[in-house]
Amino acid sequence: MTDYANEALKRHEEFKGKIEISIKDKVDNKEALSVYYTPGVAAVSEAIARDENLYRKYTWAANNLAVISNGTAVLGLGDIGPKASMPVMEGKAMLFKQFANIDAVPIVINSKNPEDFIKTVIDIAPSFAAINLEDIAAPECFEIEDRLVEALNIPVMHDDQHGTAIVVLAGLINSAKIVGKEIKNMRIVLVGSGAAGTAISKLLNYYSPESEILLVDSKGIISANRPDLNVAKKELLEFSNHNNVDGDLKDAIKNADVFIGVSKGNLLTKADVLLMKKDAIIFAMANPTPEILPDEARAGGARIIATGRSDYPNQVNNALAFPGIFRGALDNNVNKITTEYKIKVAEKIASLVENPSEDNIIPSIFQAGLAEEIAKVFAN
Repeated sequence: MTDYANEALKRHEEFKGKIEISIKDKVDNKEALSVYYTPGVAAVSEAIARDENLYRKYTWAANNLAVISNGTAVLGLGDIGPKASMPVMEGKAMLFKQFANIDAVPIVINSKNPEDFIKTVIDIAPSFAAINLEDIAAPECFEIEDRLVEALNIPVMHDDQHGTAIVVLAGLINSAKIVGKEIKNMRIVLVGSGAAGTAISKLLNYYSPESEILLVDSKGIISANRPDLNVAKKELLEFSNHNNVDGDLKDAIKNADVFIGVSKGNLLTKADVLLMKKDAIIFAMANPTPEILPDEARAGGARIIATGRSDYPNQVNNALAFPGIFRGALDNNVNKITTEYKIKVAEKIASLVENPSEDNIIPSIFQAGLAEEIAKVFAN
């Protein structure tokens, strides 16, 4: 079995990272130099100065974006700082190029202050056609994204939130078909109220407002009786826990149809799964260790199990969504990635699985034409 940690260190050292900038034409003679630099380039700059709409016609801004983080919530590593987050941002840029032929520039900002972060992104935004926010801690990530979406006239999306939420919804759409239930009749328990958990719960509620949603954090069920809730968690009560129940995870999961975990490993047990309804659906997405391993979940009677890992079936990976989303937004001059678009993308991803089964609820990230199919959503 490959030692991925050691192999990753070796390859990153060998290549000094994993992305580079290349040129689209050669500058190997005086004529080329005169066309692409001085004196020819002045004509291009003057044209853009007269009409800024030519910016995307004449520069790489037609096909570029920035992947921006401050390293406060990286993968399963937490707040490791901007420099340590750079390998992840480079990886994101690599996937953008590989799967959607988008030129992405990784940028890390050395500040945890939302005001500083927002100002920096606004100041550099003219260099890019879109902004992909990444690995920013909650609750600051909510304010940062909301204000940047409002301030900028280009697509802005915090992928940890919305990419994950879109793929979860896609998987749940197909899971519901397999177990013969409707999402609107389901009781959904979601553990983890950070960036991903908040976005998942909001998207599920938008898609199916009739569903019963209970959110659980490290202190138990999020209810109006809790005096410790921050503003972001209080807002979740607008569409969750309508009966205002209290308790811990075991109380929440009794008679639940769906468990969605974006929290920490080994949180759920076989005994917990036995408390759920027949044909339980479990999305255990903590990385690298899921909230429950598939074998144990299956022993507890779960019918469908998804994780965030590639070595088990049904990998819930936001890389399924974000390349196609930004490809579609850039190609169709879409300036806001709205909730309606996110729902359509989730439905498109679900539709790309021709015959859903317990071990095949979402397509592979390597499925041919995946990003292109998702991009078509933005053309309508």
